[in-house]
Amino acid sequence: MSLRQDADGIMQSALSSALPDTAVKAALRDIHFDPRGRIILVALGKAAWQMAKTAHETLGDRVDAGIVITKYGHVKGPLGKLALREAGHPVPDENSFSATQEAIGLVRDLQPCDSVLLLISGGGSALFEQPAIPPSELQSITDQLLKSGASIVEMNTIRKRLSQVKGGRFAKLCVPAQVWAVILSDIIGDPLDMIASGPAYPDSSSSADALQVTSRYRLLLSPEAERCLREETPKELSNVHSLVTGSVKGLCEAAAQEARQLGYDPCILTASLSCQAREAGSFMASIAQYHQNTPGSLAFIAGGETVVRLLGNGKGGRNQELALSAAAGLDGLRDTALFSLGSDGTDGPTDAAGGYVDQDTAGKLRSAGIDLYAVLENNDAYHALEKVGGLIITGATGTNVNDVSVLLIKR
Repeated sequence: MSLRQDADGIMQSALSSALPDTAVKAALRDIHFDPRGRIILVALGKAAWQMAKTAHETLGDRVDAGIVITKYGHVKGPLGKLALREAGHPVPDENSFSATQEAIGLVRDLQPCDSVLLLISGGGSALFEQPAIPPSELQSITDQLLKSGASIVEMNTIRKRLSQVKGGRFAKLCVPAQVWAVILSDIIGDPLDMIASGPAYPDSSSSADALQVTSRYRLLLSPEAERCLREETPKELSNVHSLVTGSVKGLCEAAAQEARQLGYDPCILTASLSCQAREAGSFMASIAQYHQNTPGSLAFIAGGETVVRLLGNGKGGRNQELALSAAAGLDGLRDTALFSLGSDGTDGPTDAAGGYVDQDTAGKLRSAGIDLYAVLENNDAYHALEKVGGLIITGATGTNVNDVSVLLIKR
């Protein structure tokens, strides 16, 4: 098998292992709904449809009503009586706001014996939103944060304070009903108040933290937005039960298992990768250089979530930028490749999940008259990888547990 075939096999095995079906079923076995009350299902995030599908198949008519709010292109078919809504990501749009209003309507006037089954996955910060400031300003602030290089925790520290449903506020809207939150983690360390900006979890961050983020990234805010940032979010919730169903650690372990099956000696470097995408790509390439003469086939695996500081006006995403950044360091090596992809199947505002490069990528770009470094400066990894067949296209995968990067050295 070729390096690319090995890479494709590792990707598919890792993604299949990360689907939430089995984990959601297991979580539902641990939930004891009050038989006297209604069950309202609210699923939000990039994996919302897949999670809701499992809940629908498991609970059937026991669910009285519900809504699924996910990214455009992520609904894969009807789910009984559940309303299916697609909305904007990574910047919320009118469909985000209207779908969230529908969800709020479903949990109004509930009784103590009623239950809300809240299925949460990454991406919910944009998809599930009812702004506490004018929508246009919320969109502007989100765009500023995305371009700044802020981490997901920093972004969500801001976003939850500008919202009527984040930072535990949605759970308060469900009172006196019980909220059972089943969570697919897309943030390193599984901080439950940060995944989808914590709609049903007490907020661990403070107003002081939020103001530090605005200062650090010089965000442009109206007086109304500044006032929201100074208001504290809920610090206690008495009606919520939370269960985490999956994370990037499992994604890395599945990649390692498949690599071993293919004859590689795998090493999980970390499941907590958190830095600039270009730095991560350069670091992975340096590992490849060091191990060129090590006997045997090797696989080095890193999971987590990098960030991109947008300086240009090109097209791409953090995984594409990571891969292209590695291409320079792989130039001229022997039988060495790297791929990096987002487990949800989308990387930045593109139709690609990530990128694949090998020892020939930099040379192919030179032959095509493409300056690799100029491309990186313009944040235009998508078009460069497209030219050399390096885009990874998976479509919506049904899961969302961060990113995985794999370096392969085949001997």
